[in-house]
Amino acid sequence: MGNGRLLRIPARAALLAALAALLGACAGGPQPVPVADILLDARFASPPPAAADDDPLAASPDMRRFLREDIARQLREEGRTRGLVNALQRRGQLHLEYDATMTRNAAQAFAARKGNCLALALMTASLARELGLDVTFQLLATEEQWSRVRDIALLSNHVNVTIGLPARDTRPGFDAYHTLVVDFLPPELLFRQRARTLEADDIVAMYWNNRAAELLVQGDLDAAYWSARRAVTTASTSSAPYNTLGLVYLHHGDLDAASRALERALHFDPDNTLALSNLAVVLRRTGKADAAQRIEQRLASLEPYPPYHFFELGRAAYDRADYVQARALFEREVRRAGYSSEFHFWLGLANLRLGNTRAAREEFESAQALSTSPAQHDLYAAKLARLGATASQ
Repeated sequence: MGNGRLLRIPARAALLAALAALLGACAGGPQPVPVADILLDARFASPPPAAADDDPLAASPDMRRFLREDIARQLREEGRTRGLVNALQRRGQLHLEYDATMTRNAAQAFAARKGNCLALALMTASLARELGLDVTFQLLATEEQWSRVRDIALLSNHVNVTIGLPARDTRPGFDAYHTLVVDFLPPELLFRQRARTLEADDIVAMYWNNRAAELLVQGDLDAAYWSARRAVTTASTSSAPYNTLGLVYLHHGDLDAASRALERALHFDPDNTLALSNLAVVLRRTGKADAAQRIEQRLASLEPYPPYHFFELGRAAYDRADYVQARALFEREVRRAGYSSEFHFWLGLANLRLGNTRAAREEFESAQALSTSPAQHDLYAAKLARLGATASQ
């Protein structure tokens, strides 16, 4: 689904990252240390010179050519707003696909013709701005969704974009196409969802926060640091970038800096369970067991059953060949997070072990339908193919 990333390492040693949740409430109490005192530029390899000017909303020459040549007539006949939206929605024109593999900037999403919701929103906004349209980003209050890459779990929220004619260009009276919401989720998933308007800096910070999380997953700590730094300096009063920066420091071995960054995240969002969990890990690694225990007790009251709790218990049961218990635990995780292809896949495996081939097939089909990347889709398709081949023998 969506995308801006926050990160967490619970005491049980799984890292969690959250996408798109950038807006933390400003808390009271003493002011945290200045941003400059948290940054450690000298400890990381310098980024390429071109990266300093990277604008995630910048339009590429191909994007301008698309507007100027490919859909120019459509824009004239249907109007700039409706013409652009139709071009985005008609598969015969852009062939856009959802792909959560990485967060692309506007130009990359256009070139690849795919992206997650943040990348596609950036691309849409960039095209709209080239046409002189007004652009507003929105964070939707959809259900938070978790996914995981190796030991890193990612929390996703959802963003979309509203485009429309500037007030000076609108016609008197009713104009149904004056302002349109562009979203790449099915309408039934967005019905009556509350939306919060984002500033341009928020959406740019989300992009850099996403990239930092993705680079951290890949183990590129230098690039992850510079992306997290961009997020922090772009949205200096939001909790998520500090949480991500804290995890970069933690993986880099800079524990004191990790603690300062996470404490700053909690200054802006005191009940942020991701930052609390990460800080508990840092405190334990620095020998402050009592302080870590107090935070863990607070976490237990805020979040008795954290993400992947029942799934991990199910995996343990599966590993000891207790497939009945594993199925029950996977079913419990599916009930609270039915969007996860991983949960459906493992529920399918448990059913397969128990000889419930039909139920296994249904879960593998659900996993395939819910996959968020070509690699995931191919994995589940292969499992279904093998199941079909076995059934035909």
